[in-house]
Amino acid sequence: MSDPELARARVRQLLDLTQRLTERLMVETRAFEDSRPQDIVAGLTETQDMANVYRRDSGHVKANPSLLKDAPLEDRKALLEATETFNTVLANHAQAVEAARTISEGLVRAIAHEVTAARTPASAYSADGRAAQGDGRAVALNRMA
Repeated sequence: MSDPELARARVRQLLDLTQRLTERLMVETRAFEDSRPQDIVAGLTETQDMANVYRRDSGHVKANPSLLKDAPLEDRKALLEATETFNTVLANHAQAVEAARTISEGLVRAIAHEVTAARTPASAYSADGRAAQGDGRAVALNRMA
């Protein structure tokens, strides 16, 4: 393959990957916006794999821009437009994920608060024979949820 053919193949491969990843992120964003995050679970590994390949390949091209210089101008323009669209969709996706995380953490905190408030005080006694103050039982709250 000559340099222009190889450059064109690289551009088209990266363009295809960028467009496919953009579409996946759009679908995932819609699922978050529709309060259906469970809909993305089945394809999460594939999305992560695609994102890793994209990160690797785009980083390689960024470090070596000469790899694409011999590709046709229209192909490079298409890649640039797809990358701009991808960046916009990625930002929207990040906002949707952050909103879902915030809501989820808020629900966990509210449930933990309700469980703690609903408990009857412990009837344990201290060493001097008096009733202990407060509830010695703990509520686990995983902030990584």
